[in-house]
Amino acid sequence: MPKPAGVLSPFRSFARIAAALLSIVALAMGIPLGAALAHGESPCIGAFLWPMGAALGVGVLVLALTGGKKITLSARSGLVTVSLCWLLAGILGAFPFVLTGSAPQDALFESLSGFTTTGATIFREVTPLPVSLNLWRCLTHWLGGMGIVALTVAILPLLGGSGFLLIKAETTGPEKGKITPKIAETAKILWLFYFGLTALQTVLLMALGMDFTDALAHAFSTMGTGGFSTRTESIAFYRSPAIEAVCVVFMFLAGVNFSLYFSLYVRRYREIAGNSELKAYCALVLAAAGVIALVILPEKGSPLESLRYALFQALSLITTTGFITDDFTRWRPAAQMVLFFLMFAGGCAGSTAGGVKVIRWVILGKQAAKECKRTLHPQGVFTLRVNGKVLDGAYVFSSAAFIAFYLAVAFAVALTVSALERIDGVTALTSALSMIGNIGPAFGAGGYVDDFASFSAPSKLLFCFVMLLGRLELYAALIVFFPVFWRRRA
Repeated sequence: MPKPAGVLSPFRSFARIAAALLSIVALAMGIPLGAALAHGESPCIGAFLWPMGAALGVGVLVLALTGGKKITLSARSGLVTVSLCWLLAGILGAFPFVLTGSAPQDALFESLSGFTTTGATIFREVTPLPVSLNLWRCLTHWLGGMGIVALTVAILPLLGGSGFLLIKAETTGPEKGKITPKIAETAKILWLFYFGLTALQTVLLMALGMDFTDALAHAFSTMGTGGFSTRTESIAFYRSPAIEAVCVVFMFLAGVNFSLYFSLYVRRYREIAGNSELKAYCALVLAAAGVIALVILPEKGSPLESLRYALFQALSLITTTGFITDDFTRWRPAAQMVLFFLMFAGGCAGSTAGGVKVIRWVILGKQAAKECKRTLHPQGVFTLRVNGKVLDGAYVFSSAAFIAFYLAVAFAVALTVSALERIDGVTALTSALSMIGNIGPAFGAGGYVDDFASFSAPSKLLFCFVMLLGRLELYAALIVFFPVFWRRRA
């Protein structure tokens, strides 16, 4: 069926959206380019200037050729658009690494690790890297954290289109909701909160002794829950309880559903107080930190010191940020097990964190409690309530299916990597969980693993795919490989 007059075909709609997104990423390269100019990093100037110029040139040309018509997307084309846009952003973001000497597979791994907010790196030492390259690594976290697609959606009205299908496919969690009636307004409001929190953290870190570039880079990584650092030792380099405290606060805030900030803004305090996921998130963080602090107390010597390390690492793992202040693989096994379980949790839905998401565990936990009550009272009628509202049974099945699928993919990846590499089972499994959960560090026989330089090219490319799967919550990326997806009308 031909498209109505004044409406773009699905392919041209995709081209227009992709052009807008790549133009945004290219413009963002202006920040590290400015840093390269300011610090006299000559090799990096061209590494950012050439891909930036090429992407902007192509983007402007495509936007000009497809202008004047309305964008239209079906559910099918929306999913394909989101998946391809993330991949294209990763490819564009890899060029500065390639042009500064990295192998193509390493560059793609680093770029996708940035945009998907995973935080795993192929650089064994990041401190010697040029300032501009380190800034770009952290900036990719910030762009990918709130969602580069969500940023594109914010400008879609200017391009002549609606973005609900895009943001629905890109956002995390079992329930996709709008803050305002217009999805573009939603995206703009969320980005405003995101920008404000990033700016505030930057100022606080500068006040505590970081220079502007380091403070900005770490704010990008924290709010994007990515974990890239300008220092090889991560946050441990600064040996500052005050800096760690600031990162703890903002990691926690980044792991909260951003729609709650809008509720705070419009003074709907009951929505915040009654939010089931937020309560579970807070309880999980406090319980994990408390247990770890007790376990490592003999090693750290004082309750305050043990709580300092325990709270930071628990938040870093549950929010999938991946910052490090201590080698947690040297802690007692009980503390390591708590951190291992946190790798399955994830932050809140609608946050920048990765992982399964707390809300899914809340739903399954409440369903389990409901089944126990039904066993005791077979004739009773019980409802499942989340956020004070009765939840449809479909969400229970959706959450259970997602978790089962998530674990199946993680174990399949672990098995594949263990066959490709000469590594122990713990390293293979936690690396797979780290990739699909967009966490970053993993447990290894020689200590924590956050650089993946030693992995082979096939494993790195597999990890690239898995990082995208995790960022798009499996279905949006995997469904395009099913033949039925292409046969059915959508």
